[in-house]
Amino acid sequence: MRLRIVTPLSVVVDETHVAALRAEDASGSFGILPGHADFLTSLSFSVVSWRRADSVRRYCAVRRGVLSVTGGADIAVATREAVASDDLEALDQTVLARFREQADFERVERVSATRLQLLAIRQIMRLLRPERRGV
Repeated sequence: MRLRIVTPLSVVVDETHVAALRAEDASGSFGILPGHADFLTSLSFSVVSWRRADSVRRYCAVRRGVLSVTGGADIAVATREAVASDDLEALDQTVLARFREQADFERVERVSATRLQLLAIRQIMRLLRPERRGV
C-alpha cells in the first residue's frame, strides 16, 4: 500500500510498501490491510502507526484531519498538523511540546476574539440606548 500524510504546507509522509496501518477516529481504533474497502473518516487527534513490508514500524501524530482509503492500496491523510517519527517515545515528547504551544496560542487567540466581541456588543448597546450616552 502507499501512505501519504500531508498538511497545508508540506508532505510529511510519502511511503510505499506499507503492509499494515492503525489509526483512531471517534468510533475507536481501526486497522487497514491491503485490499481494504474504500473508506473515509475524520480524525481529531490520532497517532497513525504503520508497518512497512520490511517490518519497520513508523509513527505520525496527526491533529484534526481526514483519512481515506481508495482502491484498497492508497491511504491518504490530510491534516492541519502532523509530526512523524521512528521512535514512539521521542514522538510523544515532541508532540506534547508542540501541541501544548499550539493550544496556548489558540487559547490566547480565543480570549482576544472574545474581548473584541464584547467590545463590539458594548458599542452596539450604546448606539441602541442614546438616552444613556450621557450617564
